[in-house]
Amino acid sequence: MTKETRLKPVVTGLLLAILMSAMDNTIVATAMPTIVADLGGFDKFIWVTSAYMVAVMAGMPIFGKLSDMYGRKRFFIFGLVVFLAGSALCGIAQTIVQLSIFRAIQGIGGGALMPIAFTIVFDVFPPESRGKMTGLLGAVFGSSSILGPLLGAYITDYISWHWIFYVNVPIGIVSILLIVRYYFESMEHSKQKIDWLGAATLVISVVSLMFALELGGKEYDWNSVQIISLFSSFAVFFICFFATELRAAEPILPLWLFKKRLFATSQVLAFLYGGTFIILTVFIPIFVQAVYGGTAKNSGLILTPMMLGSVAGSSIGGIFMTKTSYRNLMGISFVSYVIGMYLLGTMDAETARWLLTLYMILVGFGVGFSFSLLPTASLHDLEPQFRGTANSTNSFLRSFGMTLGVTIFGAIQGNRFTAGLQEAFKGMQGGGNFTAADPREIFQADERSKIPDFVLDKVVHALSDSITYTFMLTLIPIALIVITVFLMGNARVPIIQKPDGQHKSSTGIH
Repeated sequence: MTKETRLKPVVTGLLLAILMSAMDNTIVATAMPTIVADLGGFDKFIWVTSAYMVAVMAGMPIFGKLSDMYGRKRFFIFGLVVFLAGSALCGIAQTIVQLSIFRAIQGIGGGALMPIAFTIVFDVFPPESRGKMTGLLGAVFGSSSILGPLLGAYITDYISWHWIFYVNVPIGIVSILLIVRYYFESMEHSKQKIDWLGAATLVISVVSLMFALELGGKEYDWNSVQIISLFSSFAVFFICFFATELRAAEPILPLWLFKKRLFATSQVLAFLYGGTFIILTVFIPIFVQAVYGGTAKNSGLILTPMMLGSVAGSSIGGIFMTKTSYRNLMGISFVSYVIGMYLLGTMDAETARWLLTLYMILVGFGVGFSFSLLPTASLHDLEPQFRGTANSTNSFLRSFGMTLGVTIFGAIQGNRFTAGLQEAFKGMQGGGNFTAADPREIFQADERSKIPDFVLDKVVHALSDSITYTFMLTLIPIALIVITVFLMGNARVPIIQKPDGQHKSSTGIH
């Protein structure tokens, strides 16, 4: 079999793995109301997402370094095996805490898949073909954004939520077989130092913050020794992380690159977009199924316009990035994003579904530009040997933003909902069994119909208010997006004129 023939099954294996891991969060978000209805633990559901993302965030730079040192193939296969093992365990989870732990295992595997897949593409394809391949990988990401919610909705409604995890197993096995059989890599690998101390201090700081926000005001008072200690741990280890990065030979976060204006602003934007957009994928399905009384299928369909909007924004950004500056295109992005998020923050339990759909298209279109523009802007004017580091830093900071965003805003929503329920049923009898810890009845059609109307109305309004209040608060970091975009400068993708009169970008992205 020729090298060209072998590349087809290798690419297929990579695409299947990327599709599987990229769909994971959107599938789970769509099914989350049903999972909460079955397992309970509404006050802890945010950990199902955040545990996965923390593991992915910590694993990406480490597995990237390990693959440089000891080979891509073995760690890509390792990531697939761990991801599938975590998926199988998630399918048999009996409590929301178990599910969160198993999602963390799944995330460890996911942290190996994404960076190594992109690196394999750059290893096996010549420079003139890499742009086409990265475009193909981007198309898979876009498709997963649409397919994930729909697949998650239909599996949840017509089979069982357990199968949103089991479905990964056959896909992953096919990917493993293709990579094992057809991918042959060079044994030339370079020894590099892994920034273990940087990874450890970062994870400890983020986990300390997550526990402080999750437990504060619920299990412990905000001024208790436990919560103050957790916040102190976050501050100390976060400072240690930056001190470590300044001295590390191969830092997770290469601070010297931030001296470049466009690189620095692109990373800040990736962090801010990641930290705000993740809130929508988590809370919109909850809003739809609880407030409108819909099924998982309905919430999956509601998410689709947002994902279509993001694909459109990403495509338009990619098409026009050679025709105008990054700042001009990102200006279109933040205008649509700000308007869409503000409108989402004005919703209530009486908001029509078609209006919600319109708001989702607006916000999805706005965030879509960041998917295509920010990774490219990160590579602007960098030597080839630094482009891998720049790309991984951009992905890392977007994941870091998502992790902090889902934790901070998740805690805000949870506390707001708790306070809303307490206020709604203050001094009242007949409030049923509703508490912030287990309001599962509103996600179950049979149980929902048995709830007295005055009780259901108060719970639904408390939940909708907590979610839209959280959306409105995201305008604070979004304001920082507006400022950062203006600081990007007038840089644009440089065009190299080829002899035949055609153009190509100097980054190799077409």
